[in-house]
Order: sequence, then C-alpha cells, then structure tokens
Amino acid sequence: MGAMPSLGLLPGKGPHHVGCTDVMVGHTRKGTFLRLYYPCSPESASEQPLWIPRYEYCCGFTEFLNLSKWWVPLLSYAVGSYKVPVIWNGAFLPSAAKYPAIIFSHGLGAIRTVYSAVCMEMASQGFLVAAVEHRDGSAAATYCCHAPTGQGTLDEDPAQEEWIPFQKLQPGTKEFHMRNHQLHQRANECVQVLQLLTDINSGTSVANILQPSLDLSILKDMIDLSKVAVMGHSFGAVTGLLALVNNSQFRCAVALDAWMFPLEHNLYPEVKKPVLFINTEKFQTATSITRMRRIGCNNYRTKIMTILSAGGCSSVRRFP
Repeated sequence: MGAMPSLGLLPGKGPHHVGCTDVMVGHTRKGTFLRLYYPCSPESASEQPLWIPRYEYCCGFTEFLNLSKWWVPLLSYAVGSYKVPVIWNGAFLPSAAKYPAIIFSHGLGAIRTVYSAVCMEMASQGFLVAAVEHRDGSAAATYCCHAPTGQGTLDEDPAQEEWIPFQKLQPGTKEFHMRNHQLHQRANECVQVLQLLTDINSGTSVANILQPSLDLSILKDMIDLSKVAVMGHSFGAVTGLLALVNNSQFRCAVALDAWMFPLEHNLYPEVKKPVLFINTEKFQTATSITRMRRIGCNNYRTKIMTILSAGGCSSVRRFP
C-alpha cells in the first residue's frame, strides 16, 4: 500500500491545476473502474474528493492487514475525512498539445486512491493519469454496479452494488499460481483502460456510470496515444511489465518497488521496451533486484535505480 500520510498531501508541483473524477464503465466485474487525474481549468469549483471514498474500503484495509473488525471505525475516523488537494470534476484544461497518458496500477491491498500523491503530481506536469482499481481480488476492496432494476437510482438502490473483497491466500494454495493468475487479469485490466482512452479519444460515446454529468467527450483528439506509459507500485509495477508485453501501444513502463515474484521467467526476454525500475532500499529484496537485472540483460533500455535511506533520501545508486 505504501506509507499512509500523517497530515496531508501537498498539491502537485507542476504548472497545472489538477482535476479528478471517477470512471466506471460496464455493469459487471469485467468492466473498467478507475480514478482519472488530469490538468484542469483553475476557474473550476474547489470541491475536493475524499482520499478513502467509502467506509467499505476501511473494512477492506483491516481485512488485508488481519486486524479485528473493531479497527474499522477507528480507521474510518482517522482517515475517512481526509481529502486530496485536487478539484473534483473540474473542467478539463484546453490545450494546443495532446495529453500524454499514464495508466497506474496499485499494489496488493491498495485501491485506486492510495497513490494520489504520485498521480496528481504527474497530472500537474501535464499527463492524463488513469489509476485502475483492480477487480482480481488484490484490492483491499472494490465494487461494480449492476444494471438498474428500475426501482430507483443507484443511491436509492444500494443492492445494485456488488462489493468484491480482498482475496486471501488460502492454506495449501501455492502463492505463485494465485498471484500469477491475478497478475494476468490485472494486466488485461490495464489494457482495457488503454482501450477506453482510445475510444474516448476517437469520439466514441462512453457511459460513465458514476459521473454522467462530467462530459468525457471533450477529450476527443486530446490524448496522445503515441505517448502512453504504464506505471505501478509493487504488484502494480510487475503488472505494468506484463501489460508492456501484452500491448504494443504502451511505450514504456515505470516500476516502483517491483514485486517480481508473480511474473513467469519465460516472459523476461519479452520485455523489450524501456523500463525504469525505481526501488527503495529498505523495501526491496535481493531476489527482486536479481530478477530486474535479468530483464536488463535482455533490454539495454532498462534502468534500475535504488533510493538509499528512503524517507530521508540522501543518495541514489544506479545499476546499469
């Protein structure tokens, strides 16, 4: 999940204000769910979204962390009112140049909002950032919204929501088999998001179940599909590597503390596009670093950087 902030997130340091919205397309688990960060107009309304948007996510975090259910209200009290310094549903910033895009994959036990600091920084620099919420059972919790029953709106008919809990490793189950299966679903979900951005860019009508009032069609011909990167942390980082292999439209990957364990070794030579591995010294393992080096042996455009004393970063070690 990464470290939880103690006081607050700082706004992005780039030249742009950052807008944010949630996008859910499709009424089943096979649909797409993401939080979109983007450069927005400074004249937009100033409402800010919650960092942890639903109480159910607090339930999921306690389940992931193997805490008693009595921790749920405490966690909700501690972080439930915490907001992200972006403009909720802000107007997209008109631009003469197209937006390059980043698809972001979260780590094990996280959700689409956990990495808001990274995503909004990239958006402030001019990127369109789509943070996926995975439905493979690796998120702390997530949900999908079934088609309306005709008995009321979504808010009036909560039975339309299907919550997908965190899937724990069961005794006797081989972890590689479970995580590898999840990995392939996650990579496919990243490719689905890329297809969604492609559809939006082409002018195809997209029905956003959660925010129908925000017109995504304004992004027609505004996304630079020749400049699409995939980025992620831990499980999300190796998800990015597999997505890079699975879809030629991804140009590069940024892997933050990549958890290399779930990726089949025979796919290492297939990672042929640029990869930037960024590791924190106290999190990474020698085994993962060795596997990153194996990818680097087949791909001269792979770079590995380890931040020493992460948290009070004093220096950076580069591996060729």
